[in-house]
Amino acid sequence: MAWLLLVVAGLFEVVWAYFMKQSAGFTRLWPSVATLGFMGISFALLGVSMKTLPMGVAYSVWTGIGAVGALIVGVLVLHERLNALQVLAAALIVGGLVLMRVSTPQA
Repeated sequence: MAWLLLVVAGLFEVVWAYFMKQSAGFTRLWPSVATLGFMGISFALLGVSMKTLPMGVAYSVWTGIGAVGALIVGVLVLHERLNALQVLAAALIVGGLVLMRVSTPQA
């Protein structure tokens, strides 16, 4: 259950990052409110998952999901461009997340 909560927390991190971009530096009210709300949900779920999972693993996985997820949203939704090295970097992050998962005992 902790892993599921951690994945959901990471997905909410992607959502708040998107709304932070939409807030234009916190100058637009509703995207700013959405950013803070989704950030709170993400942090709360991360905290619950840390009750069972090691802190370093949980935080690494959370940030990795957020980083790769935000990259994907940037490309698919915001039409940002990627180069080959950025794709490689994202693949390495995903590989690291998989290694974190398989090297950590079930929680």
